[in-house]
Amino acid sequence: MNLGERLSAVWNSFTSSPEMTVGMLVSIGVFTVLYYYMIKFLSDNESETMTVLFVMVMVISAVILTFINNINSAIFLIVPAVFIVAILVLYSTEIKRIIWARKHNKMVDVKHDGLSYDEERIQTCIVEIIKALQNMSKNDVGAIIVLSTGNVPGQILDSGVRLDSDISSALIESVFFPKTPLHDGAMVISGTKIVSAGCFLPLSQNDNIPKDLGTRHRAGIGVTETIDVVSLIVSEETGIISVARAGKITRYADIEMLKKTLTKYYWQELESARK
Repeated sequence: MNLGERLSAVWNSFTSSPEMTVGMLVSIGVFTVLYYYMIKFLSDNESETMTVLFVMVMVISAVILTFINNINSAIFLIVPAVFIVAILVLYSTEIKRIIWARKHNKMVDVKHDGLSYDEERIQTCIVEIIKALQNMSKNDVGAIIVLSTGNVPGQILDSGVRLDSDISSALIESVFFPKTPLHDGAMVISGTKIVSAGCFLPLSQNDNIPKDLGTRHRAGIGVTETIDVVSLIVSEETGIISVARAGKITRYADIEMLKKTLTKYYWQELESARK
């Protein structure tokens, strides 16, 4: 049987029964929408490899349904179900962010003032933050600094004390100085301002986090699992500086890594301010 005859036979099997035709049309419609949003989700999260793989599986499934006889229609459920499970596992961090954003839709409103985003101001902020991190690391002072893009929920900001202050190493170090009222919480920076300090963050429930990392590190990681932010963490026990993003932590951050992280953050902010 040639290709034309095969396609004709498949179409006749679909249209031979009104119930089959309606059922197939509904199934195709539902899964077309499902496939569209799954591809959109993967594309939005810059998952080119997974997007290509998903499209390939869709094509292979279509070929199987077309050219192999007696394929159970359950394959229409199995294929998307497998990918839904895979996406839930592989993209749990991104999904947490979406759920958190919908549940906690009260965000901090940070106005981008072009005058505050000139290159000199940005370099000053980077220098001041790194200076504070190095001093706290040297003196084994624990700290969490969250680099926000104006997307931190108001619930987190309101759990601390609003500062709305210019960034300076002296202020950062004084906030985290042991036994001061705000030292156990997190500091939220948005652009060139320290927005809030002493904030409580959601703790990560990831069992794969090393056991030697305590509550401070779990909080620093946890906030990046639920919100698209970067957190800078200083260990009180060892003085090690870590960078957490997207639920993953990189320890032993040196000055070059800190410069790279902060420069990327501020240039993204600058581009946002110019829009």
